[in-house]
Amino acid sequence: MNVGGPWDDRPSIDAQLLERRLVRLWGPLDDATVARACAEMMALDATGDSAVQLYVGSSGGPVHAAMSLIDTMDLLGVPVHVTCLGRAEGAAVGVVAAGARRVAAPHAQFHLTEPEISVSGNASQLAAWAEQHRVELERFVKRLAQATGRPAEHLEADLSMGRWLSAQDALRYGLVDEIWAPGQGPASAPGPPGPPPGMGPDRPFGFGPSRLT
Repeated sequence: MNVGGPWDDRPSIDAQLLERRLVRLWGPLDDATVARACAEMMALDATGDSAVQLYVGSSGGPVHAAMSLIDTMDLLGVPVHVTCLGRAEGAAVGVVAAGARRVAAPHAQFHLTEPEISVSGNASQLAAWAEQHRVELERFVKRLAQATGRPAEHLEADLSMGRWLSAQDALRYGLVDEIWAPGQGPASAPGPPGPPPGMGPDRPFGFGPSRLT
């Protein structure tokens, strides 16, 4: 007897998303989340030539976690198109900005703030951690400057002050290329026109007609 109902016979949500070359990056950028997302992107790279769609909604995490994701995205043989849903904070902002095509949902929010650091130990160990964090943060800012076209010193100032950006602000800032609106085409910044392959105003997630009105 099937006590679980018809849901038991349906493939998992993750399996359905991967079948459509969609990867979720949801929640804090901890080791498990980052490892899973990197592995899924690499698997999709090995099994097809079309772009990987990465959906991001994250409160951020340490710099090394973001840089692991960014390095994976940069080294894949296929482009990674990134869509921000909800919000991207701290290190997650860099992941969104590093996409080959960057899209924001209409109500997405971006929080420019220095990525997390949590250390313990004696004075010499803390000093070594602080130096390592400084080097990692410098690399992160350099990659973010490359992605946005903004001077590194401007980014450092905004990260230090904890600046918030709406989707429209992020478009002007250079963090994203487009903003999706229900039933309409994307509002784009200067750059390559048009939505990612297989996507569009009526198919924002690649599944079928949008239910949004």
